[in-house]
Amino acid sequence: MSQADSRRALMPLTLPQLDFWEEFTFHPGEPIATVAHCLDLYGVTDEPALVAAITQTIAESDALCVRFHVEEGRKVPRQSCDPQLRPVVQQINLRGSADPLQEARARMEADVAAPLDLRGAGLAATWLLRVGERRYLWYIRAHHIVLDGYGFTLIEQRCGQLYSQALAGGEAGPAFHPFASFITEEEAYRTSRRHESDRAYWQDAFAAHAPLPVLHRGDKQAGEAPHEVYGTLSAGVSAGLRRLSQETGIGWPDLLVLLSGLYLSHSLPRQRIDGREVLAFWLPFMSRWGSLAAHTPAMVVNILPFHLSFGPGESLDDVLRENATTLRTQRRHGRYRIEQIAMDNGMPEGSRYFFSPLINVLPFSAPSFHGCKVTREIMGSGQGEGIDLTFRGEDDGSGLSFAMSADPAMFAREPFEWHREGLPAFLARALVPETLTRSIEELLAEQQEDALGLV
Repeated sequence: MSQADSRRALMPLTLPQLDFWEEFTFHPGEPIATVAHCLDLYGVTDEPALVAAITQTIAESDALCVRFHVEEGRKVPRQSCDPQLRPVVQQINLRGSADPLQEARARMEADVAAPLDLRGAGLAATWLLRVGERRYLWYIRAHHIVLDGYGFTLIEQRCGQLYSQALAGGEAGPAFHPFASFITEEEAYRTSRRHESDRAYWQDAFAAHAPLPVLHRGDKQAGEAPHEVYGTLSAGVSAGLRRLSQETGIGWPDLLVLLSGLYLSHSLPRQRIDGREVLAFWLPFMSRWGSLAAHTPAMVVNILPFHLSFGPGESLDDVLRENATTLRTQRRHGRYRIEQIAMDNGMPEGSRYFFSPLINVLPFSAPSFHGCKVTREIMGSGQGEGIDLTFRGEDDGSGLSFAMSADPAMFAREPFEWHREGLPAFLARALVPETLTRSIEELLAEQQEDALGLV
């Protein structure tokens, strides 16, 4: 079978795709799983070269032309890559508008807000909006069932590579792997020894803790907008993360996850297991390294629970090191899907785990386009629930910002808003070298005092 034929063949859905499909059947008219990025490109000197780079990148990204087939007699759909659904670059010149940037934003926000029908055609779109003499916005949108955040990053980096090669020469780099090859590899993993080893690990991990909250899909409704706070972390916090990473051998993103978990443990319910305080929260896992997915745009990211624990009298340094070891072990088994874990634990149909609180660190620098200043904006990343905390920054830990959202049905606005000041203050205090030897009780007690002063 030729590569072109293999891309048109009917393929099974992956476990995360099946999960999104089921979610869609409960909420077919709601845009709860739309994902979109926008790159602000200032300094473009060759529009045809940019259009050609986008076109080639989209042509390599099979996931953007997926079609779902609902067949009689089959409970779940299958999928194929249909070239007729591949998005064509829409070139939109807005320089004649009174406010080109405002007009561009209005168009993109309207597109993100529109529901996507998985039973229809075309789940992705890409626009090139010209808003200045040498300034363009490259917008790309898809349904989460075909693309995750790192998939967007791969597409952006590939396009920048092709554009830069056209203008400055050098290597164009390899094309993406076919989506069909990724699906074949995923199916092989599910029948492998590694899959069985991963299953055993997660069975033991779940047996050691209390059951996690479950959400029935029919209960999730698009209602009141979430409470949201945004902030930036100082250069001192970034420097402190890098310094502590060098001293401990723990990656700075993991340090940020663990410190944020400790911060949230003050105000969220905890378990007590064998004399230790335990906070369960959720972490996205890349699940790509060592597989074709490392260079294939697709929906790959996993979400798994992590149980942060600390005992009485333990120092911050001890807590970070102990939990980082657990996190590294867990990550070795992170390819095992949360959807499979739910089935292993007898999750009823139409239900899933309640992914809250969720902590996500996205250390991805903006892609490089020859001669351009590039800024990335996340226009849509799916709908969060409960408490959702996302950090974004450069891959070296600089330029860190955070966004935190909360379900208004679960959290009051006024006490929630103190996180805008409380989170940066806690991180700055925790990263002072002398703090590492202090006990967790002392650190959390000071956080309590801060909370009382800020609310």
